[in-house]
Amino acid sequence: MIDAARRASAKRITAVIPYYGYARQDRKNTPRVALSAKLFANMVTVAGANRVMAMDLHSPQIQGFFDLPVDHLYSSIVLLDYLRKKDYLKNAVVMAPDIGGIKMARAYARRLDLDLAVIDKRRESANKSEVMNIIGDIEGKVVIMLDDLVDTAGTLINAAEAAMERGATTVYTMATHPVLSDSALERIEKSAIQKLIVTDTIPLPEDYKSTKLEIVSVANIFGEAIKRIHEERSISKLFDGQDY
Repeated sequence: MIDAARRASAKRITAVIPYYGYARQDRKNTPRVALSAKLFANMVTVAGANRVMAMDLHSPQIQGFFDLPVDHLYSSIVLLDYLRKKDYLKNAVVMAPDIGGIKMARAYARRLDLDLAVIDKRRESANKSEVMNIIGDIEGKVVIMLDDLVDTAGTLINAAEAAMERGATTVYTMATHPVLSDSALERIEKSAIQKLIVTDTIPLPEDYKSTKLEIVSVANIFGEAIKRIHEERSISKLFDGQDY
């Protein structure tokens, strides 16, 4: 599409990528692995894009993989608005499913005026993790667990079970990108998770339904950001106060 637009003499090309699919391959943590996040950035750039727009990148430093402007959008606008309408927020605590998610969880906790908890986990192999300890007081609380994406759902399911074992009354989970590979949705249905709230950055099949799955649209955020680019106005003002 980028190449076709460039060959049709487009004045400016903005690649809108709601879910940056290779975001987790952003570093060489084992021998002989590809930095696919960087490779994909190179491909988009060489194809002819002038600008890139993406939402909730797994690692913010991916913006530096591009030698062109990158607009990093945040789903927190709609997810925070969703949470503020819920009665259970009065007795809730925000939890990060791992150490890497503390920054995002802290930002949500601050904006919602809630306490923060975090899970210290050890990952034994790819797509498998073991909950080690919970830091923070969650006994008798509704736990709101945040992550940028949910793939196999193993991390969220294990964390939810650990939270319930340590006295949490209910566990709600939120993620921007619903990858939901393999039998993730079936496993969530059988888990301790009360509800999984995701956005529509990844279209799900119409028959991909669950009593525990709820989808919140981020279309308005992308629409406003695209309009601001067209009018050459600031996009950062959309997220004033966001610090993750």
